[in-house]
Parts: sequence; structure tokens; C-alpha cells
Amino acid sequence: MPLRLDASRPDFEPQFTALLGGKREASVEVGDVVAGIISQVRERGDAALVELTNRFDKAGVTPATLRFTADEIEAASAQVSAQVMGALQTAHDRIRAHHEKQKPVDHLYEDALGVTLGTRWTAVDAVGIYVPGGLASYPSSVLMNAVPAVVAGVERIAMVVPTPNGEYSPSILAAARIAGVSEIYRVGGAQAVAALAYGTASIARVDKIVGPGNAYVAAAKRQVFGQVGIDMIAGPSEVLVIADGSANPAWVAADLIAQAEHGGGAQSILVTTETALADAVAAEVDRQLSLLPKQALAREGWEEFGAIIRVASLDQAIDLANRIASEHVELAVDDPQSLVARIRHAGAIFLGHHTPEAIGDYVGGSNHVLPTARSARFASGLGVLDFMKRTSILGCSPASLAALAGPAITLAGVEALHGHGRSISIRLNR
Repeated sequence: MPLRLDASRPDFEPQFTALLGGKREASVEVGDVVAGIISQVRERGDAALVELTNRFDKAGVTPATLRFTADEIEAASAQVSAQVMGALQTAHDRIRAHHEKQKPVDHLYEDALGVTLGTRWTAVDAVGIYVPGGLASYPSSVLMNAVPAVVAGVERIAMVVPTPNGEYSPSILAAARIAGVSEIYRVGGAQAVAALAYGTASIARVDKIVGPGNAYVAAAKRQVFGQVGIDMIAGPSEVLVIADGSANPAWVAADLIAQAEHGGGAQSILVTTETALADAVAAEVDRQLSLLPKQALAREGWEEFGAIIRVASLDQAIDLANRIASEHVELAVDDPQSLVARIRHAGAIFLGHHTPEAIGDYVGGSNHVLPTARSARFASGLGVLDFMKRTSILGCSPASLAALAGPAITLAGVEALHGHGRSISIRLNR
């Protein structure tokens, strides 16, 4: 059964703290194995990449077949129905339109002393995108990772996707084609991350790696960080629904189930001011679970990690939301705008009764790659800026250098970096 908490009870605080600290994913010690895989790829390149891919995925690849050909991408796209292609195009267009608005603007100005200051934005040269593979089909993940990179101006995007037993979903390649990604490889796991980070004869190295994966992929991303940049280490997905008496219990229940069916420790939490709504949602979740074609995963997630919390007011609900710092926060209230500005910690906020989180997963336009495990306290979802770098610009005239030299030389002396001070003072000599 999901956890039921009441904020008015004296034992609420320790129970809520335990909920926040609960571990929702199995601890898999793979660090040493991953380090060995990375070492092999670094030392033996394609030979290790092919050997490991065939051992783990039974993919039957050779160096010559690691990369999907243009004809294969076209043929895969042709297998996708017109309806799915249309949906992918709609999603792509909306994601692109939204992310275009995130592009930063260079600026350059001269301050009162005559010092030139500014910022210039440039794209990362090459990005690697990891996409879960096999018959599991997550083309939306392709779009969410690739489109912001394209908008940022990344010149080269290399995508890796495992093909266990040689199988893959054509919709994955179709989504890549729509996004403009044509460099796609039949590799996955830690070996794919190593190849992207260090390069092989077949796969040139990249500068940043993004995209979700299993424990081996996550460990590999941790270990290559520094050699390349990474987006984040994603944990189990989560949703927090804040609801008052205006909420429809069937709709709220459907949203909780939608998150729970991700499995892997996914968590669904309802915070509500209404006891009657809490009871109705609990009953509705149980009813709707029985209607799912594949209910076992969602039922397990709801019963093991789900929670319903009753609070005295929406003010209290907002306070708890900021402590939970959920990946997704739904405001199932009549006036969500009155609450949204007060939620400081959330990966994404969904406004009102007609904005289910699932619309953001696919076609809303905002990105669904979001911080999890309370990391929304300090992290943001994937966006255009993740594929760009900021370069500072500074320029002094003789007069402005003279005006700033004194304080700078003083600070150089405080830090006992006398060469720093001399590099300034030498320019003051006439």
C-alpha cells in the first residue's frame, strides 16, 4: 500500500524525512567492471568495442557495420507509420520552437572607466547522445536530447543506440532523421560511452555526452567526466501532484499511475488539502491499475514508493513541494498561477487541471530531461545552454588600465603573486 501521511500528526516530520531519504533504486556495484571496459576501449579501440558489444548485446557487429548507413536510416524511417511520423514531426517542431527561445545573446559594452566587457556564446563542437535501445522505443528521448543541440549550433552529433540481438526500433532512427542526426552507431553500454569519450577508429571523440542509460552507462558517464562533459546522472522518475477540492480524482489518479509505470523506483506523490480527495484518488488508482494492459510494474511502483499526504493548506503544500524538489510538479488547482511563483525547486511545473505531465514528455515543447532525486534544488533540465559555452571578453585602454592598476597590484601582493603585479605595472611605464 502507498504511504499515507497527515501533516497535522505529531509523527509527521520523522515520517516525511524518511520519505525524502528513502532509496528508490537498487545499488549496483559496477564501478570496477566499467573501469575495465573503459580501459579496454581506450587501449584497443574498435576491436574492444566490437568484442564487448557482441559479448553483451549479441549484436553481431563488425567495424564495418558499427555505423548505420544512410540507406538503413531511410529504410527504417519508411517502416514507421504515417501517424507516428506525423506525431514525431509535431513533437520536433514544438520542441525546436520552444528551445529557439532559450538561445542566449552575445553582448559587449564599455563601462564608465572605458573598460570593454562582454560575453560571447559558442556551441560545443561535438556531442554524443546515448539512447536506450532494443525493442524498447523512446523516440521522444532522441528529440529531447538532439533538438537543443541542433538549436545551439553543435556541428557534429553522434548517436549511440544498443541493438541487442541485432534488434532496434525503427522509430528511434526516424526520430534521429527528423532531428537531423545522421551519425548513428549500433553500440551501447559503458563501451559506447568510452568510445564517445576517447574515440576509436570508427567513432571520433566528442566533447559532451548526454542521454539516459542503465547503471553501467551512468557509471561510465561518471568515470569519463572531465575528459568530456556530461548532462546529469538521472535517477528514478518522479511526480508530485498538488491538489485541492477542485481536482478530478480520476485525472489525478491517472497522472500518478503514468509516473509509476516507468518502474525502476519511479515515485508518485499526492499532496492535498482534502481528505475526501485523498481517499477518492487512492480508490481510483486501484481501479485504473486494473485496467492497464501491463499493470504489474505500475502497481508495484505505486504500492512501494507512492505516497498520499494530507495538509492543512496550499501554503503548507508549497512548503513540502520545495522540500521534495520533485522532477515534475503538477498544480491540480483552479488558479495555478497563484502558486507557481512560490515553487522554487522543481524540474518542471505543469499548470492546472488540463496539463498532465505526460504532455510534457512528448509534445508540449519543454524538455523532459529533468533533474531527479531532489537535485532540482541546484540543477536544471536539459536545454540549449547545456550545449553552449560562455566566453568572457575584457579590454582595457591605457587610461582604464591605469585606473584599475592600483587595486589589482595590491591584490596581487596580498596573494604573493608578484609576477601578476609586475605584468600590470610594467604597462604603466612610459
